[in-house]
Amino acid sequence: MSTPINRRKFLSRTIQTTGVAFAMQSFAARGALAASGASRSRGRRCDGDYGDLQPTVSENTGETLLALPEGFKYNVFGITGTIMSDGKPTPGAHDGMAAFETNDRDDDDDCRDDDRRGHDRRKKRNRLITLVRNHEVSFSRPGVAIDPASAYDTLTGGGTTTLIVDAETRLPVRSFVSISGTHNNCAGGPTPWGSWITVEENVAGLASGFSKPHGYAFDVSAKSTGPVDPIPLKAMGRFVHEAIAVDPHTGIIYETEDRNPQCGFYRFIPQRRNKPAAGGRLQMLAIKDSPNFDTRTGVTPFEPMRVTWVDIDDPDPANAETDSLAVFKQGFAGGGAIFTRLEGAWHGDGSIFFTSTNGGAAGRGQVWKFKPRGHSGGLLSLVFESPSADVLDAPDNICVTPGGGLILCEDGGGEQFLRGLTQQGEIFNFALNVLNDSEFAGATFSPDGETLFVNLQSPGITLAIWGPWEDGAL
Repeated sequence: MSTPINRRKFLSRTIQTTGVAFAMQSFAARGALAASGASRSRGRRCDGDYGDLQPTVSENTGETLLALPEGFKYNVFGITGTIMSDGKPTPGAHDGMAAFETNDRDDDDDCRDDDRRGHDRRKKRNRLITLVRNHEVSFSRPGVAIDPASAYDTLTGGGTTTLIVDAETRLPVRSFVSISGTHNNCAGGPTPWGSWITVEENVAGLASGFSKPHGYAFDVSAKSTGPVDPIPLKAMGRFVHEAIAVDPHTGIIYETEDRNPQCGFYRFIPQRRNKPAAGGRLQMLAIKDSPNFDTRTGVTPFEPMRVTWVDIDDPDPANAETDSLAVFKQGFAGGGAIFTRLEGAWHGDGSIFFTSTNGGAAGRGQVWKFKPRGHSGGLLSLVFESPSADVLDAPDNICVTPGGGLILCEDGGGEQFLRGLTQQGEIFNFALNVLNDSEFAGATFSPDGETLFVNLQSPGITLAIWGPWEDGAL
């Protein structure tokens, strides 16, 4: 690649048709990260763009994997096949991920005021970050990090790994399998109680030759120092899961379903807050007074639609393995709304943002915002619809940024970008995969907002990106 990649702005075709070209009203968190509560305020250029992308050499390996704006740097680690601290090889197919605070290695919190400056420097130097990372692996095979003693199902190779990263060097100091024997762990989401809920994007089970049924969510504590007990959260539903996002104000867990051409958007109301294993109620979103409303095309951007919720009487249906839409059909029968290929989800600014990978008139993707109203109702609005692959091609994983925007990971058929979406409704290129045509996945910011961690799914690489965030909208 010999020339810079010029930025692109977005005005969706739907917006142009309706003449709606006003700014989105604070669609994302300002100075807050859903997973960490970071409060760093960042500057915003009028368009949020960081400038043209240039092929950039990795700081720690000398490889050129990314094109980034001027001033940004990155490290490479967590590569498929490398041996982790527990002696197991790093699995492949890196996918969803989240970052959490880790206990400082410097425990001296009683320093005197006149030593505070030096103490703060020591704490920064010793600060650790925990990453919990999904692996969208299916069948078990040599090299997959199965832990036979703790695996949910030894006949499949999906799961999560945990990496403890030094915040100063932005390199891991420890890594290990944190759950194994789950199936096609695509995404999930961080929780307010300090865990990562990983979900299975496959409902295969005993009839498919496995030892356990699949299609569930599992709670993985970010504080674990080894494999967790793999307890399927059956009340959260057995379907083709993709991602979750938790509203910290209510404890309600929102869930996306990755099915084409139709799927649903769900919420799980736990019986005990922050304890999804204790059971609860699963519901599917519907549009008030518009049963079976079709969101896939023809939706007016920024026009809020009132929402109701349809109870799912049987979240773990016996026929789920033979009918992957068994849960969806229950919600649809009660008037639930139709989406297509719902993927990434993230909480910010009191809202849930989620993506439809091939929604919209052009079939290139939509970004949705759901604004809850307590335990009932809420408002749903379309905040972005891609008019073409040049603007945004198949948005997948998503995260809210410290500067009040969104990071969108592409999963399209051509060049793979990380795109930024600003509060003003403008989209721009932030990073390009120049290594291969593998998708980006698992974008998540460190608790202090200084480092963006993201994966290249194949061959399976984790990247830490940092630089002059204050120069743009992220």
